[in-house]
Amino acid sequence: MLGTLVPVRIDGYLPLEHYAAVGGGRSVALVGADGAIDWWCAPDMDCPPLFNRLHDPAGGQFTITPTAEFHIERQYRQDSNVLETIFITDTGSARLTESLNSGVAGRLPWCELARRIEGLRGSVEFKITLEPTCAERQVRRADHPNAAIRYIGDLTTTFCHDDKVGIIVDEDQRTLACHTTSAGSSTCVAFLVADQAPLAIPNLKDIDRRIDLSDDEWRRWSSELAYDGPFKGDLVRCALSLKFLVYSKTGAIAAAATSGLPERFGGVKNYDYRYAWVRDAAYTIKALLRAGSLEEPIGAFGWLVRTISDDGPVPKVVYTLTGEAVPDERTVAVPGYKASSPVRVGNRARTQTQLSCYGDVLETAALFAKCGHVLDPQAAGLMAGLADQCLTRWREQDCGIWELEDQQHYTFSKIGCWLALKNAAWLAREGHIRGDADRWLGVSDQIRKWIDENCWSSEKQAYTFFAGTDRLDAALLLTTRFGFEHDDRLKSTRAAIERELAVGPLVYRYSGAAKEEGTFVACSCWLVEAYAFLGEVDHAEQLLKRLLERLGNNFGILNEEIDPATGSGLGNLPQGLSHLALLHAIYSIEENR
Repeated sequence: MLGTLVPVRIDGYLPLEHYAAVGGGRSVALVGADGAIDWWCAPDMDCPPLFNRLHDPAGGQFTITPTAEFHIERQYRQDSNVLETIFITDTGSARLTESLNSGVAGRLPWCELARRIEGLRGSVEFKITLEPTCAERQVRRADHPNAAIRYIGDLTTTFCHDDKVGIIVDEDQRTLACHTTSAGSSTCVAFLVADQAPLAIPNLKDIDRRIDLSDDEWRRWSSELAYDGPFKGDLVRCALSLKFLVYSKTGAIAAAATSGLPERFGGVKNYDYRYAWVRDAAYTIKALLRAGSLEEPIGAFGWLVRTISDDGPVPKVVYTLTGEAVPDERTVAVPGYKASSPVRVGNRARTQTQLSCYGDVLETAALFAKCGHVLDPQAAGLMAGLADQCLTRWREQDCGIWELEDQQHYTFSKIGCWLALKNAAWLAREGHIRGDADRWLGVSDQIRKWIDENCWSSEKQAYTFFAGTDRLDAALLLTTRFGFEHDDRLKSTRAAIERELAVGPLVYRYSGAAKEEGTFVACSCWLVEAYAFLGEVDHAEQLLKRLLERLGNNFGILNEEIDPATGSGLGNLPQGLSHLALLHAIYSIEENR
């Protein structure tokens, strides 16, 4: 995927759609189109950021940019998450290749953010700025016998470079340097981070070599994806972007790599998504299983079972990447992206109830078993226990899939409970878990009847957002995948959602959402699925093509939302739900043709 543009900052901010990402199984760095790394939480995704110009133009950076006017051509290497940017000036051109490196045995014990600068034609003069600025950690520079070190709180860091890079200023919180390329020249710079551990100082040639080693590993992973249809390039790039969010230390899957980015410029819906939602983890496991990946779904399902079992008996909506309680929500004293404040860290969903999680987990377990895998005794016991909880809890009000403060009998939550008990009964009858399959199936039928009687609008000819309202919810498009259709009710609901919530191929989450946020990428993908699963595959394919055009050339990195008027990205990125929904949309066309 190649993008050519002239990056322009306005008041210090780049458009969100001008960011690509690099990652290494533990953290994700966002790289602006002008060569600036404006966001990197290290050593882990949920740590305070070392670079944060997303929320504050003075918030720290690691920038390699030409001193003269330039434009760029940018792409990921084929089937890889190694990023290449070609800077073109009046005097020449140069390539910047970037990677959060891995080693021959997988993830490195330290974080290694590597950037190779190569001259292609003529000469290009670069200015290099390294400025880790972290309001929550003290920064102190020290000259160690083996390296110049910055201590940032408990972290030990160093800037690696060779003599081709000329250091101009080297202070506690800032290093300024310069480098001029010539045709055929090559140098590598890197920022290394160790967390309460000795800091390795590798040979710079080894760091440079690991860029290509990492590239090989990404390509190997991509080659195992099971899809050879017309959207293969989009699917592989989408799966690679989703892979950024897999936290290799535990198997958890983060909802996104950023926090506090606005769902509307100047708005207050600026949340922290650097945690693992049960819902998103389940959807991601299903997406990666469909894609033919095995290691990540196995690891994520194991994390899900261990975390819920240890926390139990009632699962929370969201956990930290290490399976602990998410911190209370608080705000950070920064201006916010394009003056969108408050910027939040932690997440208020930590205390909410979301009943559709039962369906997410039990459907995942059923898919896991249908793929030929084995539920261990702990997992089997957990599934039976969750099904028994669902027998009584389905009658409760909750906050719904969208985690709203207004507790209601949300239709999608009830369908999630129906799905949970339906899958529990199948698991029991097939011998994967122990439990009363007849009772589970009987209550699932009761739930379905209750939904038809209480959540259907004769006027709208649609299932509604919740019982007692005529408002609509685009999440109901997702239920076509569950097999909930009967009497053409989901087909009619799809038509109502398109009338009221869609702007072309883009879809808002629910009635009234247009006043406070952009269109939701995942819902737009679910509309594609709803056509595919309800028998209109050709229309689904054409709709997907239109959607991919609207998603633009964001180097394969999807935001949570899109402003339908301007095409601007909104919300956190890379957004896991957006990527996995796109994967499912592509597979839905193949599976239903």
